[in-house]
Amino acid sequence: MAPAVLLAMLLVALPLGYLAWSLLSVDRRSQRAMREMLALGTDPAELTRRERSSLLERAGHRLTPAAYVRKLDRLLALAGRPASLPLGRVLAAKPLLGLLGALLGFWISANSPTPILKLVGIFVFLLGYFIPDLLLYSKGQERQKTMQLELANTLDQMLISVEAGLGFEGAMARAGENGKGPLAEELIRTLQDMQVGRSRRESYVALAERTNVPELRSFVQAVVQADTYGIAISRVLRVQAKVMRVKRRQRAEEKAMKLPVTILFPLLFFIFPVLFIAILGPAVINAIDTFSGQ
Repeated sequence: MAPAVLLAMLLVALPLGYLAWSLLSVDRRSQRAMREMLALGTDPAELTRRERSSLLERAGHRLTPAAYVRKLDRLLALAGRPASLPLGRVLAAKPLLGLLGALLGFWISANSPTPILKLVGIFVFLLGYFIPDLLLYSKGQERQKTMQLELANTLDQMLISVEAGLGFEGAMARAGENGKGPLAEELIRTLQDMQVGRSRRESYVALAERTNVPELRSFVQAVVQADTYGIAISRVLRVQAKVMRVKRRQRAEEKAMKLPVTILFPLLFFIFPVLFIAILGPAVINAIDTFSGQ
């Protein structure tokens, strides 16, 4: 048998075998019983919509590699796990958007034989598939920057609360209740993790893993070490608050030093040409009129 024919048979038989095994290995009776128990008292229209969405989510989960699913879950954690974008909905939306992008890209490529438009069609397909990733990445970066800006003021509030006589968890609760934004939400979630039975160390480490801010990670590490070795938490908060204020001032100075370089290109390409036209334009017109009159 020719190797090409054998390879073609394997490429057909292996996916069919995996599909048959995945369908036969599912305990559908128990799943149906659990869905019926969970659906008691639910509107039938809402139940139908959930079944359709769960079918799409399962299909998206099967079509997405496990490592990529973990990456998407990490992006969702950095973005704060918005209620409008759960992991199942993202996994269901990616193949649909990729299919729409593929159809649009095929239409663009079919209507024009030029290589540039064929590349545009491929780009449209990739853009449709990776739009949820871009949205989650953008939302996560914005959220991390907001947390970085709020960290110094939050540590100052916690330091004042601890020096006033509150414990560290009480200071976290006060900062989370009085604060607004993602950092206050993360502090409240950390306290909720402790209330449901997780240890303090595990809750602090989980707080560091849900964020991507270096200053917050160093603060969590300092708190964990202080809790391990019995160091006074007020001293740790005082040192960390001072360090955060210094880093915030350094970031502001760095942005101020980068500002001239950022303004240089708009100045050269948009502002200087207009100024040259406004200043030298009348002189050039007068010179042309003078020389043409001679």
